[in-house]
Amino acid sequence: MQNKENHEPRGFTRPFTATSLMAGPQRAQVKPRAEMDHNATTGSGRECVGASSSAAPKKFSINDFDIGRPLGKGKFGNVYLAKVKALDSIVALKVLFKSQMEKEGVEHQLRREIEIQAHLKHPNILRFYNYFHDQTRVFLVLEYAPRGEMYKELQRCGRFDDQRTATYMEEISDALLYCHERKVIHRDIKPENLLLGYRGELKIADFGWSVHAPSLRRRTMCGTLDYLPPEMIEGHTHSEKVDLWCIGVLCYECLVGNPPFETASHSETYKRIMKVDLKFPKNISDGARDLISTLLRHSPADRLSLKNVIDHPWVRANSRRVLPPVFPGTKS
Repeated sequence: MQNKENHEPRGFTRPFTATSLMAGPQRAQVKPRAEMDHNATTGSGRECVGASSSAAPKKFSINDFDIGRPLGKGKFGNVYLAKVKALDSIVALKVLFKSQMEKEGVEHQLRREIEIQAHLKHPNILRFYNYFHDQTRVFLVLEYAPRGEMYKELQRCGRFDDQRTATYMEEISDALLYCHERKVIHRDIKPENLLLGYRGELKIADFGWSVHAPSLRRRTMCGTLDYLPPEMIEGHTHSEKVDLWCIGVLCYECLVGNPPFETASHSETYKRIMKVDLKFPKNISDGARDLISTLLRHSPADRLSLKNVIDHPWVRANSRRVLPPVFPGTKS
């Protein structure tokens, strides 16, 4: 949840990376999370667990940051623009209140989100750098996405053209292919969970509903109503192919301005999803129709693969994806 910003923030002198964070003075020598301790978000300490078992935990606190303007508000806390004092680097600091999470019983969801996102390093996935906590709050140190939520940008524009949508489709397909290779299913792809980087590149952000499932088959019903695939509504076991359905819905919403099965009532939306009642406005190109239609298939086995989405003629003809540079001493 980050507001739109059309330029780099003042004071942004270099990219913030896990490597640069470790290069600062002793009190800022923290390392990216590699394995989430399931007791990490409880207790009164300020530990920030390192990337390896041999690394000693480092102290890290809110005093290591200059807190700026709010970027967004959520159910369990807020997100703020922040600067790491020792490095003069800009990050997004997500502040979550333990009492609220305990009240809703979502501590496990946060642990899972941290554990999964900390392992993911891809140009189209928002980087998770570290976390720390005090007696009442949990702080997540995240990559700052200057252009904010795709959802707000879509609201501002009404809809996106073929080039912009195809670029997003290539970016998100490449990111999800990376996730699926690591047995991670996102399960909640939607414009609200997608942020835009400095160059306008897509960043998958919220991994709250994601799951690391070695078998890649799950039964939990989750996600957002307009993006729920038929197998979830029917209560069937689902796999990573739920993400394929979601990007089909996303492609449609980007081009049209609203989801394909949206109605005034939940029951009618469910019915349209179950029937795959797909209708296109006249201005949608044949290539885009073909891509969306091959993703929004009732049977998961019939959905177009992520690799074939990237290689789809409409995507290849319209995508303007530009990979970010790799800075010296860092890995993308």
